[in-house]
Amino acid sequence: MLVLCLGTALAGQASPAAAQPASPPSPQQTTASFDDWIVRCETRAGPPQRKICEMVQFTQTKGQQGVLSEVAIGWPVKNQPIKMVIQVPIGIWLPTGIKLVAGAGDPGVVATFKRCIPQSCLADAEIKDDTIRRLRAGSTGGKLEFKDGNQKDVSLPVSFKGFGAAYDALLKE
Repeated sequence: MLVLCLGTALAGQASPAAAQPASPPSPQQTTASFDDWIVRCETRAGPPQRKICEMVQFTQTKGQQGVLSEVAIGWPVKNQPIKMVIQVPIGIWLPTGIKLVAGAGDPGVVATFKRCIPQSCLADAEIKDDTIRRLRAGSTGGKLEFKDGNQKDVSLPVSFKGFGAAYDALLKE
């Protein structure tokens, strides 16, 4: 789970579980669904106590278990710019990055790959207000565009159904 991959991936740290003391209190987790998007939050014991939230969408291969891709949007640090983190499987062409496109005519937002772990690679990008407006206007015909290891074009579907409601809920957290 990327919860709170935003904070750990961008900071280049280990997974959230690895960064905690040997026997921490269990974090409090909540999720809410908004059509094809999920807003998930985790409150971690302090000091200081922190609540980290993000909105996510997963892509799965029909008939197979596991997540093929994940798009997460949130704030890794309070009062900092919003970030998008995209997770895709290994075996991709890293130099070109990955683009999230909201629909026909959208120029998309390009995320740069930062690191790969044994099962996946992570790319991130800062999201500005004009990009959020474009994503809110997106349709169910969105996609992730990137190249595989042989530099062949790959496209994975992304739905923007519920994006606006999920983003509004994220803002309230």
